[in-house]
Amino acid sequence: MSNITIPTKEPTASTKSFNRVAASKLPFHDKADFENAQRGFIGTISSGKIARSKGPSRPDGPQIFAWDLNEYNFVNSNEAPDTVNASLWRQAQLNCINGLFKVTDRVYQVRGFDLSNMTIIQGETGLIIIDPLTTVETSKAALDLYYAHFPFQPIVSVMITHSHIDHFGGIRGIVDEADVRSGKISIISPEGFLEHAISENIFAGNAMRRRAQYMYGVFLPRGEKGQVDAGLGKAVPKGSNSLIAPTEFVSKTGETRRIDGVDFEFQMANATEAPCEMIIYLPQLRALCAAEVMTHNMHNLYTLRGAEIRDAVQWWKTINETIEIYNDKATVIFAQHHWPIWGQQEIHKFLSKQRDLYKYMHDQTLRLMNHGFQSLDIAELVQLPSELENEWYNRGYYGSVSHNVRGIYQKYLGYYSSNPAELNPLPPVAAAKKYVQFMGGAENVLKLARQSFEEGDYRWVAQVVNHVIFAEPTNKAALNLQADAFEQLGYQAECSTWRNEYLVAAQELRFGVFDVAVGTDDDILRSLTIDMSLDYLGIRLNGPRAQGVHAVINLQFLEKESAEPSEYVLRLENCALTYSSGRLDRAAHATIQLTRPIFTAIAFGQGKIQDLIKNNQIKVTGDVSKMELILSLMENFTQQFPIVTPNAVLSVRSPHI
Repeated sequence: MSNITIPTKEPTASTKSFNRVAASKLPFHDKADFENAQRGFIGTISSGKIARSKGPSRPDGPQIFAWDLNEYNFVNSNEAPDTVNASLWRQAQLNCINGLFKVTDRVYQVRGFDLSNMTIIQGETGLIIIDPLTTVETSKAALDLYYAHFPFQPIVSVMITHSHIDHFGGIRGIVDEADVRSGKISIISPEGFLEHAISENIFAGNAMRRRAQYMYGVFLPRGEKGQVDAGLGKAVPKGSNSLIAPTEFVSKTGETRRIDGVDFEFQMANATEAPCEMIIYLPQLRALCAAEVMTHNMHNLYTLRGAEIRDAVQWWKTINETIEIYNDKATVIFAQHHWPIWGQQEIHKFLSKQRDLYKYMHDQTLRLMNHGFQSLDIAELVQLPSELENEWYNRGYYGSVSHNVRGIYQKYLGYYSSNPAELNPLPPVAAAKKYVQFMGGAENVLKLARQSFEEGDYRWVAQVVNHVIFAEPTNKAALNLQADAFEQLGYQAECSTWRNEYLVAAQELRFGVFDVAVGTDDDILRSLTIDMSLDYLGIRLNGPRAQGVHAVINLQFLEKESAEPSEYVLRLENCALTYSSGRLDRAAHATIQLTRPIFTAIAFGQGKIQDLIKNNQIKVTGDVSKMELILSLMENFTQQFPIVTPNAVLSVRSPHI
């Protein structure tokens, strides 16, 4: 987005003052992170750019690179501008340090080529890779950089630490699937990886992708008034994602592997930063890979893009177990984001304070919860003690105390406060109209909100003007005032994801939603199980339109060498789509014979029954119109739905939603 100029506004006096005060409270004299981030530097690419394999998004548009660090040249200035929180500016500078680095003997990392890091370990005859980044393009560029400085050795194994796409999506950039199938290259991941990697990108994928645009500032211009960082790294790259199924799984702490002369020990870290995750120790090298469990910022217990709440108890206990197992062994710790830490004393301090960070947030949330405080109250009341908050690696660049505390509350008690006033509230639009009416009309609300804006009370302006927007979504004065408030909140935010959320919201209020299309990656679709495809078909069903419809379809899958059942019964009745596996129904309206890829295409709206019959891709006996009726009730999801303005106001019983 660096080629697009979008008008923005200057920081107010209140914002300048806020950022000056915030900067005065932190130990900027501590330069250890800059020294560690640059230690072992070998080289980088001079252009700072990584080409995108699929070219520009529009034939007449500017070239879009998968990765372009030149967009962040503005961060080279030592002094933080008034539009960026000084603490976040420091993190943004650290995350700009890029290239190939030596961690310890035989262990190297490519950092700053992606949101995540690629770790390269030299075996006796080949290379072992930990986490092949997010995209094919950045992954290939990282490996090419390594080969530019070391003799060629083939990859013999790839380890994937966990099920988030920035740690596996680039795998086809460094390995050929044929070599995996033949056994030349192993792919090792924690047990459950494939299920979680796929499901997170599918079932709620449309909503998550849209929300991620806010969290990462995908369409924000890079600059002092735009996106400056993503906390864990600079940004999400704009390349092609991929997936190759693992060949081996790790399921227990203490499991070991010897690969090409290098020993590996594994510690399970499930239900911490990801549903399945593993920490890796190299005993010969006394090097500990922390995956994404311990990094140089406070992580998310609740992620703003949306996901299941992460377990703070499991997180602190996992770090504690790491201390108990490896505290006297590891002499260097590195993660798949950020930079390493060397020396046992410093490692122990880092691990202990990261452990205590998550323990403190958890325990204080529950303490206040048991005193009867509600989620928003607790988010205001919990503040880290100086022993924790003064460590740079505990600062909230990605997670924040505020939204993590609310996530902990939600995990234990859910969304409901137990106050019946919140048991059955009006939905946002209906409530907004009444709020505005009760407050004397939109003009009066905006008059008072402008006074609050002048006083620097941007949180309240954002909260109260939201009612006007949801009551009168074309009220230009409300849209502009809300955007102005969000913008100042973004300029003040230490948390990169908060900054991005606020600034994207301001941009969309002023200029509307960007018209883009982001599909599901082919490798993800190919990896879906039959059950997952059937579940997704049920998600796409418009239930209200299915009233009175009854259809039963037998599905026979033709794959002979599959662990999945070959027979399914698909039922549409009572407006719900259900299925059974391992049998057929003699009374079914139709029986369809097909392959799993063809059914996946059908589930995602990419194939019409009659065309598939005509092309001999499926075989049908019985009343095929029943399957066509089921498919006619499916919906395709709008990718760029509104967030800061009302969605279409439709009755939940309407046949049109």
